[in-house]
Amino acid sequence: MKKIFGVIGDPIAHSMSPIMLNDSFQRYDIDAEYFAFHIKNEFLQDAVKGFKAINLAGFNVTVPHKTAIMPFLDEIDPLAQAIGAVNTVVNDEGRFIGYNTDGSGFLEGLKKEIPSFKNKNMLLIGAGGAARAIYFTMAHAGIQSIDIANRTLDKADYLVQNCPYPVNSTVLGIEDAEENLSKYDFIVQTTSIGMHPDVDRSPIRLDRLKKDAFVSDIIYTPLETKFLQQAKQNGAQTQNGVSMFVYQGALAFQKWTGILPDTEKMQSIVLKQLGGKSC
Repeated sequence: MKKIFGVIGDPIAHSMSPIMLNDSFQRYDIDAEYFAFHIKNEFLQDAVKGFKAINLAGFNVTVPHKTAIMPFLDEIDPLAQAIGAVNTVVNDEGRFIGYNTDGSGFLEGLKKEIPSFKNKNMLLIGAGGAARAIYFTMAHAGIQSIDIANRTLDKADYLVQNCPYPVNSTVLGIEDAEENLSKYDFIVQTTSIGMHPDVDRSPIRLDRLKKDAFVSDIIYTPLETKFLQQAKQNGAQTQNGVSMFVYQGALAFQKWTGILPDTEKMQSIVLKQLGGKSC
């Protein structure tokens, strides 16, 4: 019997997950199909009950449901619990178990560019949900230090105080981060600045970048934000958000099937849909 998987969100029509993951199901000859489900917040609990009733094999969760769905699941993985968000649900013999592959997806994509994080200093820009997943995951990976730059210092301080893994961290305002940019080996941008309609804005000035710094922006529409353009102009190696998107999907696929799919093929599908190439 064909297994059904999916992704829930509001909105959801823009999602590239169906085309990316259906290709992987076909590639590995798995009798399954992946759909996008438009679920409004007021129907979220009913949707989870419905998915259980039809024995949905697993699903992804995107905005605005990543935190709201947690009370409706049977179990939450400890890392997802610490992050406070779920983006992947596995049906384990009728029990819905929530995981978060956002941070680990970012980490796997980064490993292709930076093999080791030992003795590295990182600057994280932003303190929202994506920043939290990346901060906790990178702290767990054993990086030397992660400073957080955010306009609202209290939000950044909350991440530092609630991280379950030991890591050296300082909370900075944007101007302080700009002044001290040369100390960071790599910089990760997690805010929405750079997406439409803010395509001509950058969250931070990059004129004091360290030589040979690595700069990442988790945005992938557009493929090259103003932030990444400025990083390149200042001699940095850059990476957009396609790798994180691909790897979080690949890790979800692995949790459902036991197979880690071909991420290069997945990335080529996403880039084709976006009409460009990765940074």
